[in-house]
Amino acid sequence: MADKSDMRYKAGQATGHAQVKKDEMADSAHNAAQQAGGYVQHAGDQMKNMAQGAADAVKNAVGMEGSTTTTTTKR
Repeated sequence: MADKSDMRYKAGQATGHAQVKKDEMADSAHNAAQQAGGYVQHAGDQMKNMAQGAADAVKNAVGMEGSTTTTTTKR
């Protein structure tokens, strides 16, 4: 039978290993979340650019590109 000090030593080792594993997993999750946030930001930027391009194409098609027109009414 193992003595109490040997059992405490093994329990301490197991606790230490569990703490290290927990820290590694937390770091991994944090890194994955940051990477996912970067992907979402990039996708949002792409959508914004596509929408701006579509708006510019419509303006160009209807002759509004770069012009400022004012309308006047006769009385």
